[in-house]
Amino acid sequence: MKVLGIETSCDETGIAIYDDKQGLLAEALYSQIELHAEYGGVVPELASRDHVRRIIPLIDQVMKQAVCQPDDIDGIAYTSGPGLMGALMVGAAVGRSLAWTWKCPSVAVHHMEGHLLAPMLEDNTPDFPFLALLVSGGHTLLVDVTGIGRYKIIGESLDDAVGEAFDKTAKMLGLGYPGGPIISELALTGQSGLYKFPRPMVNRPGLDMSFSGLKTFVLNTWNKSDKTEQTKANIAYAFQEAVVDTLAIKCQRALKETRYQRLVIAGGVSANTRLRARLNELTHKNSLEVYYPKHQFCTDNGAMIAYAGLQRLIAGEKDGDGFSTRPRWPLGELEAPGL
Repeated sequence: MKVLGIETSCDETGIAIYDDKQGLLAEALYSQIELHAEYGGVVPELASRDHVRRIIPLIDQVMKQAVCQPDDIDGIAYTSGPGLMGALMVGAAVGRSLAWTWKCPSVAVHHMEGHLLAPMLEDNTPDFPFLALLVSGGHTLLVDVTGIGRYKIIGESLDDAVGEAFDKTAKMLGLGYPGGPIISELALTGQSGLYKFPRPMVNRPGLDMSFSGLKTFVLNTWNKSDKTEQTKANIAYAFQEAVVDTLAIKCQRALKETRYQRLVIAGGVSANTRLRARLNELTHKNSLEVYYPKHQFCTDNGAMIAYAGLQRLIAGEKDGDGFSTRPRWPLGELEAPGL
């Protein structure tokens, strides 16, 4: 079965074709980072308009790369939520229209399920059950995963998502957008031991997290500093270490509670090299397994949507006559296919 995946939840237009026998046949991604950088964050209306401009040329490009004709496509998967309403509508409308035109089924995909299953695109894939840490610009979740669509959220951020905290910290330091890669790069030249940032909620029981207080700590530290470029690097280092330590502590606690042997890290922040190194240390020390997607599949992409949609189409799930999008769609409300 060949599935065309369409991702337009925010500021990246991702298109891919995934085959259940041959794997990923082709994929293309257009990022709007430059478009939104001057505003310091995503402007929803600009994002929607850019998806309209990019989506059809990217579909044509991917179809040519995969040497596919419309009759070769057995299903279409598109991101239905969560995300920006206008951006989601572009992908959903195009996906449903193509399904009607090409006379194939379509299926709505949860954006975070796509991220959660992104490591399945690799050669070495995790078996169920496993613990998943989903870290992105809009979500920070610890999820007990027992199968496709069988997700129980056991921990989450009570305020800012990790990616959001990186973006806002970068903005406070006068850096660019998006903040994650910039902070990570700058932290490489930071000095350890100069600042000690708090590790929020690690001394409390439970698996929930909080990152808004770290932003305040950054702002206060920066305002009291000499505001040199080296100070920026030192603060970036201390901030990143605090975030990484907090996530590692919560993962360790969750692995102990679930007694799982496998940890999956996905979402945009899973590309952070310091986070990967810290979790590698944690899992190696405890003889556990850890899985990540390739860096190209950490950010939003069509391949993860095609794969997630394929699993649901194989299970018999498909759209009815109409379609809808859900800008707010808790992962815990998602049902397993066939239920």
